[in-house]
Amino acid sequence: MPFIDIASNFSNIHSNQYYQWTYDFFGFTNEVDFAVVLGVLLLGFYIFRGGVNLLYNYSMANFSQNLYAQTTKKLFKNYLTMPYRLFTNKNSSSLTKVVITEASLMSGVIRSVLLMISEIFVVIFLYSLMLLASWKVTLVFTTILAIKLFFLTSKISKKMKKAGLKREKVQSEMYEIVNRLFGNFRHIKLQDSNRLAELSGKFSRVADQYAQANTIRIFLDSFPRIFLETGGFSLVLLLFIYTLYSTGYNVSHIIPTMSLFVLALYRILPSANRIISGYNALIYYHKSIDSVDDILSLSQESLADETIEFKKRIQLNDVSFSYQEKPTLENINLTINRGDKIAFVGESGSGKSTLIDLIIGLYQPNQGEMKIDDVLVNKSNLQNWRSQIGYIPQQVYLFDGTIAENVCFGQKFDRGSLEKVLQQANIFDFLQTKKGLDTLVGEGGIQLSGGQKQRIAIARALYGNPEILVLDEATSALDIETELKIMKEIYKISQDKTLIMIAHRRSTIIDCDKIYKLEDGVLNGTL
Repeated sequence: MPFIDIASNFSNIHSNQYYQWTYDFFGFTNEVDFAVVLGVLLLGFYIFRGGVNLLYNYSMANFSQNLYAQTTKKLFKNYLTMPYRLFTNKNSSSLTKVVITEASLMSGVIRSVLLMISEIFVVIFLYSLMLLASWKVTLVFTTILAIKLFFLTSKISKKMKKAGLKREKVQSEMYEIVNRLFGNFRHIKLQDSNRLAELSGKFSRVADQYAQANTIRIFLDSFPRIFLETGGFSLVLLLFIYTLYSTGYNVSHIIPTMSLFVLALYRILPSANRIISGYNALIYYHKSIDSVDDILSLSQESLADETIEFKKRIQLNDVSFSYQEKPTLENINLTINRGDKIAFVGESGSGKSTLIDLIIGLYQPNQGEMKIDDVLVNKSNLQNWRSQIGYIPQQVYLFDGTIAENVCFGQKFDRGSLEKVLQQANIFDFLQTKKGLDTLVGEGGIQLSGGQKQRIAIARALYGNPEILVLDEATSALDIETELKIMKEIYKISQDKTLIMIAHRRSTIIDCDKIYKLEDGVLNGTL
């Protein structure tokens, strides 16, 4: 405005005391030069302002996204160190949603808070300017805007919070439905049209609810801007109308002051809107912060990595275990010698898998103790003990990748060791007819047969050269002929290892040294 004032009329330089003082102080002798210099300074100011804004926006984005990356990494690390017993009580869909979606939304909330802080400074500066211009008019503006802000925060924010809670709930349901679909795709394809329509209808209802929650958020997000702008500029017009009505004269004498207020409002109202929008974002996505905090506050395993050597025996002394306050194992006394081939049998729910999980260190007993060569297994050596276990589960999970990636899975790639375990698992020759170690298995191992997937699981268990092989009903899903063939290979592989297994078919455990029977969590001798 000063530049336009001077450039449009040079005489204003001399009629305005501030322009004149500046003109004299810097020793100008030509009005054109003064106007040009002022214009160049103005240009420099806008370039500087743009640079500062860009730097600020980049710094804010960099801070919020780094926060997201750090939070996500910490969440993932917490998942890795979460006690197995605690993990079994969690929903995998919810865990996935928190680490991917909620952490990202949380960083967006932090960015909104940073914007709120910057806009608060703008409002304070302009509000101070308005007070200097006319504290009475400012007081009127403040009173009316305060009433509007109270309405926005008390009414709109409540609706925003309610919509945010609904968003978090239905998004969790969406993750769960999608995971069920992909995890049971073959089964779903075999359902009749009514069942498919029911599943599709359920997802549609959840998707509609999610869209409705976001619609409310978007609408309520735009409401404060329109509400404040309409009220603010209407207030200016009402003041003009009131002045005209009460004085009966033109309003030229208040135009400078009112122009200042119009300009201030033009800048304050967007800032106020951004402050309210940031607050509403905090309200709407507050559940994201809660979800992230819930995971970060979960108890974590703090394990050292002291070495524990297994050369003689594993001993369980008076071991008892309860799951959700329900006794699962009671007073288990068991000795497993190095090189033993043992099996546990019993009805479903008798505690076989729980006993296996205790032996391999996934669970810790509520009472009693486990010793390896008379050394107590505890937090100082538990991690090392787990690393000596080769585990072959009933349900083999193969991810969408190569054979090499699925077998190594978290361990360093070594071609020689990889080829050796694939040969031991009797699947190396088959892979040579495909793409060798680069053969793709498909998600869930869909490109392989049941027997081939089990052999990949055996190779994975053998890759770390474990001292103990554990089979948790690993072949029960196979036909008898394939099961017997794989079990023969497992017995051959485990000649110099300790073999512990759970099985239902007596034919698969007939070559075991000892067969223990479990009944209602109690070990009832050998068969």
